[in-house]
Amino acid sequence: MAELKFKRVLLKLTGESMSGGKKEGLDYAAIREIASEIKEVRELGADVAITIGGGNILRGTAAAEAGVDRVTADYMGMLGTVINGLALQSELEKMGVATRMLTAMNIAQVAEPFVRRRAIRHLEKGRVVIFAGGTGNPFFTTDTAASLRAMEIGAQVILKATKVDGIYTADPFKDKSARKYTELTFLDVLKNGISVMDASAISLCMDNKMPIIVFNLFEKGNIKRVLTGEHIGTIVRGG
Repeated sequence: MAELKFKRVLLKLTGESMSGGKKEGLDYAAIREIASEIKEVRELGADVAITIGGGNILRGTAAAEAGVDRVTADYMGMLGTVINGLALQSELEKMGVATRMLTAMNIAQVAEPFVRRRAIRHLEKGRVVIFAGGTGNPFFTTDTAASLRAMEIGAQVILKATKVDGIYTADPFKDKSARKYTELTFLDVLKNGISVMDASAISLCMDNKMPIIVFNLFEKGNIKRVLTGEHIGTIVRGG
């Protein structure tokens, strides 16, 4: 059995990952692939907590730009993360993986309310924990929610799952000369405005010495590779 470098992790999934790389909707084949990889690392003994974006359902910022009140728009976006969380929970449970979804919004019919001690207890019992609803507050992104929840549950690292294999000097899909960073500091990211997570999330991670590994979710086996210490993607840490 592979030896884990990280025992407890916070996996940050984008809404785009739930749509199989498309802009909108749910791709259940893609969700099943993600669920199978989560199952594999859970069986290795990793404590896995997950936060999910909701951009494939609705982006609060886009709704606000279209004229919806910003606070209302952000709550709409939070509800999108709940839909994604339910979809992932369903696929995990079909595979026999005990899963609990906790929301920052009170939706008692579909999920438990977020309580830090309860979340930690679920992890201790070997359950995958999905955090939905962002922080429960408007004006905060799911990046900030991921950073906050990682601190609260005592995660060792945030795994930021994307469609590229790390952080580049430019968009590698548009600029073939873009160079990949293997390592960055939090200050590098903040000073140079590098797109990893929003500034609030990065500052929170820097203050609490929480490393972030950015990697390609769509390459099969990458979650396991990261957890077992293989050097893939880009790591952000330090001052």
